[in-house]
Amino acid sequence: MAAAAARRLLRPVSSASVSSTSRLFSSTASPPPHRSRNTNSPVAFDWSDDDADTSSAPPPPSTAKKPDLPPPYDPFSKKPAVAEPSDPTNLQEIFHRMRSEGLTDYAIKMFDGLSKDGLTHEALELFAIIKDKGTIPDVVAHTAVLEAYTSAGPAHWRDAVRTYDRMLASGVAPNAYTLAVLVKGLAASDRCEEAGKYLLEMLDRGLRPNVATYLAAFEAYVRLEKLEEGKVLLEAMKGKGFVPDEESVRSGTVKRGHVFHGVMNLLFGK
Repeated sequence: MAAAAARRLLRPVSSASVSSTSRLFSSTASPPPHRSRNTNSPVAFDWSDDDADTSSAPPPPSTAKKPDLPPPYDPFSKKPAVAEPSDPTNLQEIFHRMRSEGLTDYAIKMFDGLSKDGLTHEALELFAIIKDKGTIPDVVAHTAVLEAYTSAGPAHWRDAVRTYDRMLASGVAPNAYTLAVLVKGLAASDRCEEAGKYLLEMLDRGLRPNVATYLAAFEAYVRLEKLEEGKVLLEAMKGKGFVPDEESVRSGTVKRGHVFHGVMNLLFGK
């Protein structure tokens, strides 16, 4: 049913969706009034990764041909929903493509991630907005920029956190995919304490971290030999109703080496 619905929803949206996402917010914008977590807001977005850029003029309209949408979403496919950038460290090129080509690919990635986590209702709600309003939801735009920073490497972890903070200040609520991207990116950058902080925020928001998300954080604690801090995080998460799944953890990590044994001991006392 989800796949059939996705095929109906993955139709070209109006060209206005490309221009409406070119500048969604800036660090100086005041927070807008309360609005739905998925609706577009009028605040402007600074796509530049250089905070020193003081230019206030919007970028010129793109003359690039709007790309065709990819094939219909297939929930049973093991291939990535969208091809990753050939060079994730080239932020200038990535942000240029976001401005010129729009964010449809990023919306598909979010839809795919939510669907695979069993969050079908949230996934279909996301694409219903695209279909009915012809615009890309703000949560997609903010998450796209956040993901670009986390994929660019450890040097940009602060940019990812700052992007997330701006998202909240703009009145846009994250979903499970947004926070999963942030947690995994911070863990990959060896920022385990920050990753743990956002794992707890996920639980506070009523969002369930999938095994790949919490495993990334706890592997970082083991890798950095911060086992006691990892235990503190685990107890705090359990206090919020979290229960790690041993079978999922075993299937989600490489079953050898000190990291695997450290994670199993940390999570399950084995």
